[in-house]
Amino acid sequence: MAAIDEHESVATAIVLISTKPGFENSISQTLSEMSEVVESMVLFGEYDAYCKIVMPDFTSLSSFILRNIRTIDGVISTTTLTAAINHQ
Repeated sequence: MAAIDEHESVATAIVLISTKPGFENSISQTLSEMSEVVESMVLFGEYDAYCKIVMPDFTSLSSFILRNIRTIDGVISTTTLTAAINHQ
């Protein structure tokens, strides 16, 4: 998982993920192995998993979600929340 330099100007997002039943753990594990993913976990409730992503800009953030997250086997849908201000 990526380390965050709090002084960098970056694009940060929380991605909420709905999965096929039984895919939650494998998806969360796959996400945790990606260097752009700062945090990943399985959830109970409306969404099955989530991850926090830090990218250099919003263009690369968008591409990463479309090419690397939405294409993971078992992902049904994603909801992306982009950070406006990061208070660390």
